[in-house]
Amino acid sequence: MRFLFGDHVLNVARRELRRGGKPVALEPQVFEFLVYLVTNRDRVVSKDDLFAHVWRGRIVSPSALMTRLHAVRAAVGDSGAAQQIIRTVARTGIRFIADVTEEDAADAAAGGLPLALPDKPSIAVLPFANMSGDRTQDYFADGVVEEITTALSRIRWLFVIARNSSFTYKGRAIDVRRVGRQLGVRYVLEGSVRKSGDRVRIAAQLVEAENGTHLWADRFDGSLADVFDLQDHIATNVAAAIGPQLMLAEIARTGRKPTDSLNAYDLYLRAVAQFYQYGESNLETAAALAVQALAADPNFGRAAALAGFCRAAQAAETWGSLSAATIAEAVRLARLGIEAGHDDPDALWMGAYTLAAFAGDHAVARDAVERALRLNPNAAYAWWTRGWIAAFTDQPETAIESF
Repeated sequence: MRFLFGDHVLNVARRELRRGGKPVALEPQVFEFLVYLVTNRDRVVSKDDLFAHVWRGRIVSPSALMTRLHAVRAAVGDSGAAQQIIRTVARTGIRFIADVTEEDAADAAAGGLPLALPDKPSIAVLPFANMSGDRTQDYFADGVVEEITTALSRIRWLFVIARNSSFTYKGRAIDVRRVGRQLGVRYVLEGSVRKSGDRVRIAAQLVEAENGTHLWADRFDGSLADVFDLQDHIATNVAAAIGPQLMLAEIARTGRKPTDSLNAYDLYLRAVAQFYQYGESNLETAAALAVQALAADPNFGRAAALAGFCRAAQAAETWGSLSAATIAEAVRLARLGIEAGHDDPDALWMGAYTLAAFAGDHAVARDAVERALRLNPNAAYAWWTRGWIAAFTDQPETAIESF
């Protein structure tokens, strides 16, 4: 979604603000702050709302909020004195008061035309609603969706839209027919997650996007110890509803359990949530959480690979100066991730990128990413990694093909 106000264009999917056609640099928290104000412009937003959304419930000082508010106002050409765009309501909160026009970025980019359907069954797994009544549990609901997406992606006859594209619909009222046109998919999976203590309930429904027909719906209850089985059960039922010809052996082949430690899994999901916020401090937190997950399960290849990849991402963004010891540890974690996660495409591509970027070990990196793509041809980040390895080794045509 794009929001137009004055000479500004706020593009949520691209995480970009432009003023007069030129990009305005924003820190991740400042961007989240602005998006939250714009999308909630029909009401006064309280300080508690901002603390819950921008800081995910972490305790911070009031001065941190005022610093971010000042940065948001500066970004949109406003000030505390003028308050022509963002108004402070005494003892109540803050409201975005400028006139805003909404424009769907996908429709604009495609000229309003639907994308062509691929030549095999295609699906988008939309963000599941967090029904726990606790915003701090968003990471768990998002993690469940990512696991279901990955499980479906490994079914070779199924075309699955990547997580980054599907999550542009998070927090928005969704018309599945419109989603189908915008993403070029025949099916949409949506649902909800409720986590309370050690119990979890996952509800899911499969919809044919073209006409909104419900093909399958079910609800799954269990303990957190059963969460992997619940995710696999959903993937199995979705696949069976889409293609009755699916052999059970295919589902059995794609099934996997990333770790036996629920504590490690929970820490990993928290790390992934921080990673996708993709700020300097977020990557630091993600790396630390991934290391904690690895401590809880030393054979958790995906956690090891993520910890190393966070360092490679920090280096790519030139966020801080990484010590030689930090880089060496990232390389060690990448090798561990590839070894322990030999059948996990996510562990393989993350480890491959880190090895190529930090160690120049392009042969091992190339072998790992090719293995990732054999396991999951739908892995967008694996294609991205393959492109970078080709670019690092002066193979522009392979890089272009991969990207």
